[in-house]
Amino acid sequence: MSFFGFLQKPGSKLIKPQPLQIRREITVTEVLPARSTLVPSSQRQNGRRSTPGNHATKHEYTDANPQSSRSKAARKRATPEQAQKLSSDGSESDTDVNAPPKKLRSDHSQEPDWNRRVRSREAFVEGNNCIFPMVHAADISLPNTYIKYLLVQPEHGNDDFKPLEDIIEVMHKIAEHYLPQEERERFDNENSGFPQRLSRAIKRESEKEFRTTINEWNNDLIKLRDDGTIAQVLDKHRGLDSSLVERILTQTYSRTVSPRVSSLREYENGTDNVYGELLPKFISMVLKDTRLRSDQIFVDLGSGVGNVVLQAALEIGCESWGCEMMKNACDLADLQREEFKARCRLWGLAVGNINLERGDFLTNGPIGRILQKADVVLVNNQAFTPELNEGLIRMFLDLKEGCRIVSLKSFVPASHKITARNLNSPYNVLRVEEKEYFSGCVSWTNAPGTYYVSTKDTRQLRAFVSRNKRH
Repeated sequence: MSFFGFLQKPGSKLIKPQPLQIRREITVTEVLPARSTLVPSSQRQNGRRSTPGNHATKHEYTDANPQSSRSKAARKRATPEQAQKLSSDGSESDTDVNAPPKKLRSDHSQEPDWNRRVRSREAFVEGNNCIFPMVHAADISLPNTYIKYLLVQPEHGNDDFKPLEDIIEVMHKIAEHYLPQEERERFDNENSGFPQRLSRAIKRESEKEFRTTINEWNNDLIKLRDDGTIAQVLDKHRGLDSSLVERILTQTYSRTVSPRVSSLREYENGTDNVYGELLPKFISMVLKDTRLRSDQIFVDLGSGVGNVVLQAALEIGCESWGCEMMKNACDLADLQREEFKARCRLWGLAVGNINLERGDFLTNGPIGRILQKADVVLVNNQAFTPELNEGLIRMFLDLKEGCRIVSLKSFVPASHKITARNLNSPYNVLRVEEKEYFSGCVSWTNAPGTYYVSTKDTRQLRAFVSRNKRH
């Protein structure tokens, strides 16, 4: 279950990460090639050097205290050929871990965005190495340890972070979205593909088989990267599948927000500062409904930890803005943004410009200016007070014609009609459409519900004024 999936469980309002139970293996092993690619990194450094299109590094966790690490490792020394056990659930069957995810059929009813460029040109430039920080699996599971770990895998708890399963899921996504058909069938064959082989290695607790599979995967993938095959596939895309988007968002969220999610409980019920998340499934639907394009601007008012801002920048490739006033959420949003940029670079994907503002969106200067250019504005006003909703209505008067506002509650009363007495009402410039969302779309309930898309449209008001002038 993904971290976003956990949010939508009935009765769950926030993630409650369980204490990880780690199986410790004190080992000395050979180092994998430095150019390993497309497997979640576990090299614990302040920064990481990236090769073009590089998607992973070595599977060896080290600590900043080498003396302690050496003294403990000396008590149990293994030769490179000696098989080391990988943590598993003890099951003999490998079908549960490696079962290919259900592929969501892409909806092509919307016209392709011909301006969208999915591939990051920078990530595929030979020799364009850089160092940038990342959060690795060991950083989540082993925050204060001085022992060398081969791999980290929680042994209990279905909702814990499981890096081995994450590696397998990454393999599926790479095969599905980065490779041509003939290579896809070879890489992800249900019997002999790399995910299936890796799953068997984990079930058998065989380090040798695990390393062999990873090395073969990396070597084959490097060849396809270097000969331009992967770039050619990505260049044909004019959008990203929602399942790939959610995989990247989940990797980011689980490494930044989830370990610190308890800080979000500081929100006060009964005020505007009540925390709830709109899940990726819902946002993908909204982005499609509003027909947002890569050359347009998206704004999230009350952006929380930044999930939606990041998703719009990745899924659409547009310029994406958010504004949040709660310090704890702003701090987590900043962490997510940096991790997100690093993750997208490793995946070789281009994203839109991301802008996160702190403060009250009613008075924030940059937000006030960008709203005048915005094409889609999202407001999760489910728990907003009437006074705040009224303040937002007045702000919407400055939106450009055709701008679409997505909200959980309508800003216009259902019974409102334009009359001679209310010509100056801001309600008159909004055309509202009610829509439905299904279960699994918001964090505070698993039930379906409604949302509203309001379009800035002054034509109805102008027509009313014109008719009254003739009488």
